[in-house]
Amino acid sequence: MGDSAISRIDSTLAGDDFAWSVTLVGEDQSDKLATLAQYLDDGHSASGDGKRVPSGYAYWGIGPTIAWFNASNDPTYMVIKVGTEMFRRQWRSISPLVTDECVHLVSLGVGTGAKDGMFLETMLRANPSMLYIPVDMSAEMLRTGSRTAVRDAHFPLDRSLGLQIDLSLDGNLEELQQFLDRLVGEESILYSLVGNTVANFDDDAEFLNGIARVLRPQDRILVEFATTEDLAPGTVHAAEAEYRQTRGFVEFVASAVRYNTDLKIDLDQVRFTGSVEDESILLKVYWQNAGGEAIRMLIPGSRPIHLEPHDTIRLYTTRKYTTVRIDQLVAGAGLRTTHRQRERFRHTQRQNPFGLELRLLAHDENAPVELPTFDVWN
Repeated sequence: MGDSAISRIDSTLAGDDFAWSVTLVGEDQSDKLATLAQYLDDGHSASGDGKRVPSGYAYWGIGPTIAWFNASNDPTYMVIKVGTEMFRRQWRSISPLVTDECVHLVSLGVGTGAKDGMFLETMLRANPSMLYIPVDMSAEMLRTGSRTAVRDAHFPLDRSLGLQIDLSLDGNLEELQQFLDRLVGEESILYSLVGNTVANFDDDAEFLNGIARVLRPQDRILVEFATTEDLAPGTVHAAEAEYRQTRGFVEFVASAVRYNTDLKIDLDQVRFTGSVEDESILLKVYWQNAGGEAIRMLIPGSRPIHLEPHDTIRLYTTRKYTTVRIDQLVAGAGLRTTHRQRERFRHTQRQNPFGLELRLLAHDENAPVELPTFDVWN
């Protein structure tokens, strides 16, 4: 690079105690706001299937970032509290396999940074020259979460580089792959996709397929799934109640609309509706205009949006998977499972059908290759 500003960053940060974080921003944030406005202006629906906050936007901006950290630290949000300890045990079992096979960590969705801190602490001991590349659509989430991870693991700041990019876009995944190829060469990467992130996308299979295309034969990806033992009606209702009962989580799912529009959301009008779809429990969280009159909603730089009575905005999507569905997702993405850890929640007196499964996945060299489509008429 020669004598460029970027080439001087390493020496500049050395010994500096200021709270710097180094992040490359790949997208125009005003474009992201315009995209959110388009989704919030979709058609009328009384069931959360029209207007919506797409995955990633639920965490986008400083307001949702703070709301997520508050929800994650809410002592009544037992799923997060117990789930983090469960993850620690599962990672302890899988980590020897990871440190033998992977050098660098690319975190796809940094979250609070607590789990990334666990990764870094273990991987740094095995590979002192490793790089930490957290990737997220939200620059605020990147800074806050990655700083937590780096601090908890005593990780060198000059070996961490955040990338702000929306992973739901195929073009961005291609750019990410090319960037990482130039950055690490042939050295192996552990991609982490934890926190049940796959479940937050409208088309979870399509999202995992896109991520899988980035993997090279020497890379691995660690994916965390929220699980259910059955799909009975009572279990679906229990899934609804699990999320509904934590005030901090409800405030979080409402935060993207609260901070990016002038709509005043009454949390009592936030609905949690579960259903069985594709061998999993699909949970839709949406706000509904329960009044008898239309509500006018404004988004900066966009025309007013009118929410008619009973109209909805889907705020959040998530799922709980059966083993059958996880197997389908993995195989459909052209991946194979090299190791798995599955555990059920035990924080209630009654038997709990829910839990977490951590899978270490690799490219499946025996998976069928998708051939290009040719137009035989031309």
